[in-house]
Amino acid sequence: MIKTKVYIFILCFILWSCTGGDDYTYVPTELPDESEETVEEPEITDEELLDLTQRETFKYFWDFAEANSGCARERYHPDDTSNSANVVTTGGTGFGLMSLLVGIERGFISREDGVERFDKILTFLESADRFHGAWPHWINGSSGEVIPFSTEDDGGDLVETAFLAQGLICVKEYFKEGSDTEKALAEKADTLWKGVEWDWYTQEGNALYWHWSPNYGFNINLKLSGYNEVLIAYIMAAASPDYGIDKEVYTAGWAGNGSILSSNTAYGYPLLVKHNGAENYGGPLFWAHYSYLGLDPKGLSDDYVNYWDVNVNHSKINFDYCVENPNNFEGYGEDCWGLTASYSRNSDGSMGYAAHKPENDLGIVSPTAAISSMPYTPDESLAALRYFYKNKDKLLGVAGFYDAFSPEYDFWVAEAYLAIDQGPQIIMIENYRTGLLWNLFMQNTDVQSGLDTLNFSY
Repeated sequence: MIKTKVYIFILCFILWSCTGGDDYTYVPTELPDESEETVEEPEITDEELLDLTQRETFKYFWDFAEANSGCARERYHPDDTSNSANVVTTGGTGFGLMSLLVGIERGFISREDGVERFDKILTFLESADRFHGAWPHWINGSSGEVIPFSTEDDGGDLVETAFLAQGLICVKEYFKEGSDTEKALAEKADTLWKGVEWDWYTQEGNALYWHWSPNYGFNINLKLSGYNEVLIAYIMAAASPDYGIDKEVYTAGWAGNGSILSSNTAYGYPLLVKHNGAENYGGPLFWAHYSYLGLDPKGLSDDYVNYWDVNVNHSKINFDYCVENPNNFEGYGEDCWGLTASYSRNSDGSMGYAAHKPENDLGIVSPTAAISSMPYTPDESLAALRYFYKNKDKLLGVAGFYDAFSPEYDFWVAEAYLAIDQGPQIIMIENYRTGLLWNLFMQNTDVQSGLDTLNFSY
């Protein structure tokens, strides 16, 4: 740089000498210092961003699975890896099965490695505790024994079992025309879900019930009724060839003989159904995800409502609420939104858990909410995904985007993961891109028979 300035000075002096130089004032010219130039990060395309999100989130179910069983751990805390290390989640394992299929399709793992992991998981599930065919909410991955979810919840959990069954059917359909080893795997998956005694969980009445315990029976007595996340339990129960339910159980139990319907609207969108405990704005967004990971809501209608419209409107209401941001929380907007059940921030700054929704808005955004709504709100969800990626230094960890965060509280982040939040991201992105899991589940003849029994259009 000094040599350059000297050269410019000499050149200007010569020019000044040639022209007389009376009115010329020399001002040294600074050349740019290349070492100070800012190199901008290359722009990532939508497809690359979707690839990255699926690939990184997939690690939850591959790299951080429960060691003995291969099933999904209930939670994973990178800073405390021993936390619940052997606690297997039944529903999350169902999501994990579907995520592994995406991993094979996307080339994250080989088909051979996938088959080996599937066999490990299904072999474990064969020997794990079951209660009239239903698995418990939590299972000890080392022993296969039930881990009580609460005092009286020490037996079968029908909803978690339904989430698992949804995944088992997808595995069956994916491998049923494969090699002899794959066909055997498909048969094992089919046998497992068909062993669930769905009709036992009606208490001989016209509704399904969530829990049964060998020690407490049906004491919890929690009826599965809409609208919430449990539609898939009724679909699976109707699909069962040996332990099926008839339409009256669905009509009275899920639909409340028509009382499920709602005339409420929010932000110009009709809710269409009464969201239990959240009738004005809709419940946490996982209600639009869990039952529809395999069950394709496009064109899905029963005697009462079109479920695609339900889920699109639910997602848009959640988005519009965050944009309006009536509580004036920092950060909320068109690219930062999504309220659902996830880890949360307690008032003392510690990490807790809450079912976030417009009527329980704590200033906590859960990435899974917007990401898993990708099929319903693709533009809004992609905008949120770009925001999460823009803040990847804070939000992106070893198994995808962390479970929750809050710009309101100095960008507090729950640096932890839950299986039931990670799985829907991989699956619903894939359904948005290719419809993989929707196609697998909906082609199953037992599922089709169940939907016909319940008078669904699909």
